[in-house]
Amino acid sequence: MRAGANLLGAAAVLAALLAGCADVPLEGAPSPSDPTHSPTAPTKTPSAKPTPKPSPTVKPTTGRNLADAAPVTRLFPARLRDGKPPLFVVVSFDGAGDLTLWSHWRAVAKQVNARMTFFLSGPYLYPGSHRTDYKPPYRKPGASDIGWGDTASVLGRTTVLRQAIAEGHEIGTHGNGHFCGATGVGRWTTAQWTAELSAFDRMVRTGPSLAAGKPVVPPFDPATVKGMRTPCLEGNRPAYRLAMAQRGMLYDASAPGYIAWPKKVNGVWDFPLESVTLAGTTKKTLTMDYNLWYSQTGAKKAPVAQAPAYRAQVLATYRQALAQSRANGNPPLFLGNHFNRWNNSVYSDALTTFVQETCKQPDVRCVSNRELVGWLTRYGVPTSS
Repeated sequence: MRAGANLLGAAAVLAALLAGCADVPLEGAPSPSDPTHSPTAPTKTPSAKPTPKPSPTVKPTTGRNLADAAPVTRLFPARLRDGKPPLFVVVSFDGAGDLTLWSHWRAVAKQVNARMTFFLSGPYLYPGSHRTDYKPPYRKPGASDIGWGDTASVLGRTTVLRQAIAEGHEIGTHGNGHFCGATGVGRWTTAQWTAELSAFDRMVRTGPSLAAGKPVVPPFDPATVKGMRTPCLEGNRPAYRLAMAQRGMLYDASAPGYIAWPKKVNGVWDFPLESVTLAGTTKKTLTMDYNLWYSQTGAKKAPVAQAPAYRAQVLATYRQALAQSRANGNPPLFLGNHFNRWNNSVYSDALTTFVQETCKQPDVRCVSNRELVGWLTRYGVPTSS
């Protein structure tokens, strides 16, 4: 690609990223201007500070007693019969809190032998009664833009996380408080990111026991988490990637990019959300549900009568992206999503159809990010198709 084209493309990707992050409804939680935005938002604690419960005595656990957050159980060939590498489709979700949608996506994955990556937000496993244990940079202790869990939701998620891991899905981290914009994670240093990741570890290890008031085995070993997507795709990439590399993490799924074979940047694999053209238009957007919504309606809910047309447009956009990959040597297609029912469930419905029709195609392998890392580590980045 010519240098000038590269610059124009980079500008388009940046514009898509900024548009998608301008006013993100955080993890399906209601936005201040739309209190009915999501009927399945994580449970919020009252504004009044609750009386802290005494911490239960928790029997120490070690990594050997806990599930690996990134199981790798499948191997894939270096090349298919046509001489090309497999076309990897990687579906991932941010937040991963809604139990009904957990059930939906696990069922969809089973239908087509897919594995997916779920980037968990720490507060979804931590009770609001102990929220001040979390001390984020530049914020009051206990601050979180996505709320906190309660006993039922924390224990329900603990169970479903164990089940999903047993089915071969991967758990990554989405951080904790989900702070975006000018006062968000963009100004954090490596040391602050290190503290954020350590806080995530503590929430996973101790949250279920705190919620239950008695010892509960954590759903997985947080030390085995190998990937992250940052809140709103933001953050100083060299700073947080250094914190990731120091922990032995392997990939970052936060940056915008293109449909191309991934590379290592700042010591970790860069698995981007990719710039694509919204079907039927000349608009550039990213392969993230919120960005697609923003491109279609400015992230405003459209009348339900328009849902079929918007759903068809999203599905056509995914199909175009798949065709673009096939035409260029089968580089991976990364699709980022949230547990949401935004815009009359247009994005969840379109993705469901795409997964069901695509993951069964002979050249496609629907994998987790961690499975893709394993393949790249084994065979390297293809130099030709």
